[in-house]
Amino acid sequence: MTSSRLPAILIALAVVLLIVYSSVFVVNAREQAIVLRFGQIRAVKTEPGLYFKLPFAFMDADRVQYIQDQELRFDLDNIRVQVSGGKFYEVDAFVVYRITDARKFRETVSGDRDAAESRLRTRLDASLRRVYGLRGFEAALSNERASMMTEVRDDLHRDAESLGLNIEDVRIRRTDLTQEVSQQTYDRMKAERLAEAELIRARGNEEGQRRRAIADRQVVEIVADAQKDSEVLRGQGEAERNGIFADASSRDPSFYEFYRSMAAYRTSLASGGKTLVLPPNQSEFFKYFDSSVGSAPAAGAPGLAAPSTTTPAK
Repeated sequence: MTSSRLPAILIALAVVLLIVYSSVFVVNAREQAIVLRFGQIRAVKTEPGLYFKLPFAFMDADRVQYIQDQELRFDLDNIRVQVSGGKFYEVDAFVVYRITDARKFRETVSGDRDAAESRLRTRLDASLRRVYGLRGFEAALSNERASMMTEVRDDLHRDAESLGLNIEDVRIRRTDLTQEVSQQTYDRMKAERLAEAELIRARGNEEGQRRRAIADRQVVEIVADAQKDSEVLRGQGEAERNGIFADASSRDPSFYEFYRSMAAYRTSLASGGKTLVLPPNQSEFFKYFDSSVGSAPAAGAPGLAAPSTTTPAK
């Protein structure tokens, strides 16, 4: 008897274990659980732990749908937006959200993340176009960028709330020029830089001319001052020389006259090939060539040079 009852006991035990296994479900810290009974929401479990439900989910008695309970993200890339100036730009953005109302999330999109993100993408696209359309391109590169992201987040808040979601953050990841606008901007920047270079070059030439004019004026002034000083020094030297000659002539007039005549002879007869035809006895210039006039100075007298050997014609 005992041997014949063993299979029945084992089957009964297996059925009990199956029923217990089908009645238990676990919710971890990163999940929420929705208990569905015949397609209707029976309960929502948001706290982690061990829970029980009716078994036989295959009969649609109680079925558990798990919903993530953490921050989620989706991206929107290469959005072509038009700014207030009429030009087009490419924008990348992403949204961080959390499922805060699992019941509403199940009722609106059947707990499907893809369906919910599709609806948010449509709204995000429209919001980005509106926000950029009210501003210029420079706004996305300035401190106004933060207020733009806040404005987009506020636009998404109502739609997200209707889906049981909460928008945690919206970020604009990239704002770039389109290819045609990029080329136009490059050409404009190049023209501006060339104009700036020409302006700097013109200012440099103007400054160079001004400094050259100052230098030229200073050269003229320095040369004029030097010439003035040289004339003054030359005049002082001439006056001192004339004073010395005057003093010498007052001490010995005849010697001074003789010295001056010798210097005149040296100057006039220094170059070769010169012939003077003058009667010595009738010319005051050659009076020292006539032995009858005065006596020759003593040999070795200071400052005397031998007269030229040129013989005047008789």
